[in-house]
Amino acid sequence: MFKKDTAFNHTHMHRFRKISNVLLSLMLGGAILYWMYRDFDFQSVKDILLNQMNWWWMLASFPFCVMAQMFRGWRWKQSLDPLGEHARISNCFNAVFVSYAASLVIPRIGEFTRCGILTRKDGVSFAKSLGTVVTERIVDTLVLLVIILCIALMQLPVMLSFFSHTGTRFDALLDFFGQFSTTGYIVTFICGLALCISMYLVRKRIAFYSKIRNTIHGLKDGMLSVRKVHNLPLYIMYSVGIWVAYFLHYYLTFFCFQETAALSLSCALVSFAVGCIAVLVPTPNGAGSWHFAVKTVLIIYGVSDPAALFFVLIVHSVQTLMVILLGIYGWLRLSTTNS
Repeated sequence: MFKKDTAFNHTHMHRFRKISNVLLSLMLGGAILYWMYRDFDFQSVKDILLNQMNWWWMLASFPFCVMAQMFRGWRWKQSLDPLGEHARISNCFNAVFVSYAASLVIPRIGEFTRCGILTRKDGVSFAKSLGTVVTERIVDTLVLLVIILCIALMQLPVMLSFFSHTGTRFDALLDFFGQFSTTGYIVTFICGLALCISMYLVRKRIAFYSKIRNTIHGLKDGMLSVRKVHNLPLYIMYSVGIWVAYFLHYYLTFFCFQETAALSLSCALVSFAVGCIAVLVPTPNGAGSWHFAVKTVLIIYGVSDPAALFFVLIVHSVQTLMVILLGIYGWLRLSTTNS
């Protein structure tokens, strides 16, 4: 009886944590968006969408979103094959599509979702596939850090200006609490706190799976899979190609609007870099934090405040809709594919 009650309480606590995570994510994103758009004229958005925006450039950016996720699918299969886990490439693609859409509901849940899909559809070891995903995240982080470092070195004055606008003052490092101004202190603190909570919850989830010995071995094999890939240069090309495709998916949207069409490539690179950092905050697709970071960079490069707000609102909304549509497509394809 006691064991049943314990299991019952554990299940309810697990559900409560999931619901709390979703609510925290939505509240955080909503709070930042409200703070940014509290005096915004939303009536003018319709006029921009219908009369002032060049939709051809937006449509031209869509294939690169698909390409980035397909690169992930190819790379994932390449990691699984040496482990004796031969998933169908179509299932890898569709699982990745669904995983991104799932993460819009519960941040970071996509990693577990796509591993579960391959387990159900192709009998792939959940532990091994999760291990390969962990390795992917490490590789992606390294590639992104290299990209950000290169951009920061090339555009150091702009990056320093960005930190100044967001509240971080590097000329006051001796005074720790003086690094943040009133303007960006609250947003920066909330985003940092949410990121820490997200990292803790991910660690707890991985620790939960690591309690079983077979799972530990599977995770280890999956994480070391990169050493066994048959074509390492191709693996690296996929890893770099993912971020190149993401950048082009973002950069082409500059030409949709009059005030951003004339901006330099350096502006696109810097705003892309800070946007990638911002989406680490556990909100749906970086909602709020991405808007705040990219808008700040655009203003530094001379874009007016209203135009910058229009840009981040429309681009983020359309790109999020693209993720949802790809997720629906992947789910439908998986639903009509025999296990």
